[in-house]
Amino acid sequence: MNFEDIILQYLEDGKQAMKDLLALFLNKVLQEEAKAQIGVLPYERSNFRKAHRNGYRQRSLRTKYGEVELKKPQIREFPFETRVFERYSRVEKALKNAIAESYIQGVSTRKMKQVLSQLGVEGISPSSVSNMAKELDEDVDKFLKRPIEKEIRYLFVDATYFKVRQNMNYVSKALFIAVGVDEDGYRRVLGVKIASREEEGFWMDFFEEMKQRGLRGVKLVISDGHEGIKSAVTKSFIGSSWQMCHVHFIRLMLRKVTKKKRKWLSMRLKEALQSEKAFEEFIREMESKGENALVRVGEKYLYDLFNYKAFPSSHHRRIRTTNVLERVNKEIKRRTKEVGAFTNDTSLLRLAVSILMNIDEEWVTTRKYLNMDVEENEEDEKNEIVA
Repeated sequence: MNFEDIILQYLEDGKQAMKDLLALFLNKVLQEEAKAQIGVLPYERSNFRKAHRNGYRQRSLRTKYGEVELKKPQIREFPFETRVFERYSRVEKALKNAIAESYIQGVSTRKMKQVLSQLGVEGISPSSVSNMAKELDEDVDKFLKRPIEKEIRYLFVDATYFKVRQNMNYVSKALFIAVGVDEDGYRRVLGVKIASREEEGFWMDFFEEMKQRGLRGVKLVISDGHEGIKSAVTKSFIGSSWQMCHVHFIRLMLRKVTKKKRKWLSMRLKEALQSEKAFEEFIREMESKGENALVRVGEKYLYDLFNYKAFPSSHHRRIRTTNVLERVNKEIKRRTKEVGAFTNDTSLLRLAVSILMNIDEEWVTTRKYLNMDVEENEEDEKNEIVA
């Protein structure tokens, strides 16, 4: 498709035309980069030639207009380098590294060699894997230790689970991710930690590490109902509130009834969670029906389900659950799918944090997650009423 065709297409479908225009431009950039690295144009005979072309590899790039398919040149003598995929190359390196570690240690599946080949890794050695790991670990360490410069209003914590090798066995481990919304309304990835335990001490350490890097100003912490985290929040963030994630709460309640009742209960809970009054009526209704397990869970979290209502109403939908982390966890799962199981904690952390670094960059370059000016306006109104 040439430039004139794209102009005509723009009049019919602007978004698709922008995708095609971006693909046309970026493919030209890739060709120019290949020319600079090889030294000559395709089929050109010259004494300045440094290498030879070896076809193309289809690569997709996520943009604001959607997925764009590009043709990444391949060079026979050395890897082709490009700034077009600069943000994504970090993740690709980490993925290669995780798979290569398993392959070398002999704990990989039969698929590993094929996957490595698809990723462009034709020959690997322990030394090359070690060098790649060292480079990635420096980036990961720098990201995890960077200062938290702005005040964080809302702190979300959630986990996703992975198989990790431990003493010749594979065990399930939780990768906890802390995401905050800062005083300007932007989301930031603040902390990542693999849980060896989940009691209060783990959470105290996790929060303390972030506080030492500058975490402050937290008003609300949103998470699942683990007792350890609730207790740690109370001690680590004096004056803040803990919010039980509504999605996790509904899942917890659904496990207390038979499958036959789950659809009805799910709909009933969504109605009950609209207000404290409605929820108290729900508890009395469950009590009259003899659903004692539901009553016990409901009463346990009664005072932790509606703390979000103390904050601006325009924030409510986004601060009553940990859904802000749902897409994050899905993306990590998608990119780690080929690995299957990790050889150790470091390998998992290396890949997960590489993915999170890209997500964090995307968040700070897109629009705000919450309008924090609303918070200031409501505070001013309260002060005027008191005066």
